[in-house]
Amino acid sequence: MEFDVMTRATTWDNVAALAKRTEAAGFSGMLFTEGHQVPWMNIAAAALAAPSLHFSTGIAIAFARSPMVSAEIAWELAQNTGGRFRLGLGSQVKAHVTRRYASPFDKPAPQMKDYVQAVKACLRAFRREEPLRHDGPYYKLSLLPEQWTPPRHGFEDVKVDISAVGPIMVRVAGEVADGVHVHPMHSMHYIRNRLLPGLAEGAARAGRDPAAIDKIIPVIVAAGDTPEERALPIKEARTTLAFYGATPNYAFQFDDLGHVGLRDKLAACLKAGDSAASEALIGEEILDQFAIVARWDDVADRMIERYRGIAQRLVIYLASHWREVDPRILERWGEVARAVRKAS
Repeated sequence: MEFDVMTRATTWDNVAALAKRTEAAGFSGMLFTEGHQVPWMNIAAAALAAPSLHFSTGIAIAFARSPMVSAEIAWELAQNTGGRFRLGLGSQVKAHVTRRYASPFDKPAPQMKDYVQAVKACLRAFRREEPLRHDGPYYKLSLLPEQWTPPRHGFEDVKVDISAVGPIMVRVAGEVADGVHVHPMHSMHYIRNRLLPGLAEGAARAGRDPAAIDKIIPVIVAAGDTPEERALPIKEARTTLAFYGATPNYAFQFDDLGHVGLRDKLAACLKAGDSAASEALIGEEILDQFAIVARWDDVADRMIERYRGIAQRLVIYLASHWREVDPRILERWGEVARAVRKAS
């Protein structure tokens, strides 16, 4: 398993410094979310600063941009990182796509399937395997003169991944994507009983080997050698799980584990602005099911035990402030990263 850190876009000098620290600590790579900034320039700055790291988007918002634009960006980043980039796409929610990006949003799973197929059609055209020819229900591409075709390079096998939670999108991932970004709110019950069977079903539809679909899994970890050290990361874990758990799309995970009605309680707390009450609803059992709480020396073993044989890449979640992380804490994470990479 490779071991990455999730971060958000920042200034180019900050991300370059962070990339150097991440590389020196022993991580495999960096995964960039797309929020208030696009990730592309930050990835370029990080790649120049840390030439051994792998980079990915987790996720870039697909429907906000043309499939051709996404393919061109991925092609350029793959070339300039020496093949150390993979494109991770997600649908976002309708309000953001239509009202923030003024872009079309229909049924997200079939639209994402068509989007990925359109991106891959562009990549085939860039490789000169065939003329640009994609005629899908949402995206139609048929014009790419030679003078507008990106030049070929030595790193043309660009991986295209999508994020997926629900059963329909998971099947789409199995059918058309090179990898799947698992949501940070997940239990092993979900992975074994919903994610893996769903990927296999989608892969079967396309005559693919489900084992070839990479699983990129962010993990919520609360680490510390004493209860006092673990207190803040546990609070952050509870806050995160309470926030995601209040969303209707994720309620089935609670139901699967017998926590029926928990989503409604969390939603009521969120609506009332009662964060303390919502955190209190995330008890020890739920923390154990959806996160890893451990002493530093036990974190790597817990992660290896939970994800070996399933994940190709693990990603440390709750790392939005990594540029301010105490160097000693970063080194502890580096020890975990090196242990996980060595064990696999």
